[in-house]
Amino acid sequence: MRTALVTGAAGALGALAARRLAAGAWDVVAMDVDKAGLEETALRSPNMHVRVCDAGDPEALADVLAMAGPVHRVVHAAMTAPGPSGPSGPSGPSALDQPLSEVERVLHADVIGAMNVVRATLPGMLERGSGELVLCAAPPATGVTAAASGAVSAYTDALWREHGGRGVTLRCVHLDDRTPPRRVLDEVDRSLARPPGDLHLHPGRGRAPLARRIRSALILRPTE
Repeated sequence: MRTALVTGAAGALGALAARRLAAGAWDVVAMDVDKAGLEETALRSPNMHVRVCDAGDPEALADVLAMAGPVHRVVHAAMTAPGPSGPSGPSGPSALDQPLSEVERVLHADVIGAMNVVRATLPGMLERGSGELVLCAAPPATGVTAAASGAVSAYTDALWREHGGRGVTLRCVHLDDRTPPRRVLDEVDRSLARPPGDLHLHPGRGRAPLARRIRSALILRPTE
C-alpha cells in the first residue's frame, strides 16, 4: 500500500487532503499538534493513523516517520498566521510592528517546518527514484507571512535545481484567502499529471503564468 504523510491534518486543507487520500486507498499518516482535530479528521478512516507532532521538531518528526516506513507522497499543509498584535494593515499587523517573537514563531512553523519535512522525506524518495512532495505556502498577507510564503516558494525552486529529474515530483501551492480547500486539492491532483518542472500552483487563478512556467523549465533546470 502507498503511504502518504499529511501535515496540518487537523485544519481545513490538511484534513480534507488526509480524508481524500484515505478514501483513495492510501495508508495515511495524519500529523498535527491538535489531537482533538486529528481524531475528528480520522473518523471512519481505518487506514488513517494520527500522530500528534510539531513539524518544527525534527526529532519528533523522525520518530513519526520511523513508524510510518517509506513515504510516497507528502502534503505539507502545516502553517500558522501571525496573531492580531500591533497596528494592522488590510490583512494583519504591519511588517514594522510585528513583535520579533511573532516573527520567529511564524517562520519556525511555516519555513523551518517545511524544511524539516523535506529533509525527513525527500532523501528516501530520491533513493527510490519516485515520490510526490507538495509544499503549501501560506497566503502572503503582510509582514512575516509574506516572507514565509516567499521562502517556501524559493526553497521549492532550490530543491528542483538540485534534485529535479530524479523521479520526484515537486509542487509549491500558493494559497490565498478565497479559494476553498476542495478546489485547491483538485488543482494539486491535476498538476501531478503535468511535467515535473511545472513547480508552482496558484489555485485561485489557475496555472502559473506562462513566464513562470518557462522560468521553471529553463532557468530552474536541474543541476547536472
